[in-house]
Amino acid sequence: MKDYKKYYTIPAEPDDVYAAITNPVTIQLWTGEPAEMSTEPGSEFSMWDGSIVGRNIEFEEGKKVVQQWYFGDQAEESIVTIKLHPHKHGTSVELRHNNIPDEAYTDITEGWDESYFGALAEFYEVDY
Repeated sequence: MKDYKKYYTIPAEPDDVYAAITNPVTIQLWTGEPAEMSTEPGSEFSMWDGSIVGRNIEFEEGKKVVQQWYFGDQAEESIVTIKLHPHKHGTSVELRHNNIPDEAYTDITEGWDESYFGALAEFYEVDY
């Protein structure tokens, strides 16, 4: 199991970034795929046609999202924490992803950079 931490800058206000990662309609706009998402703690979510699935744990509007990502029947929960901070160029995103299975680490970290935050930055029309 490995942990991953990285900061990203998204050229949009924290409230807009929060909506972009929690509203299923907005998620579909920047991913190009239908999404199931709710800001109800305990609810299940699915993105990228089921490639990413899990359970929503905690939300702080405009500031924080905590989710459990499912990787089969692993012993320890894989927890994603996304914190949004105001930044002079929009939003500084602090990502922490704990307990990533070793065999999935490269795919997951590349996914964060390219498909998730890379696509979100591109959605707001900036090269990342």
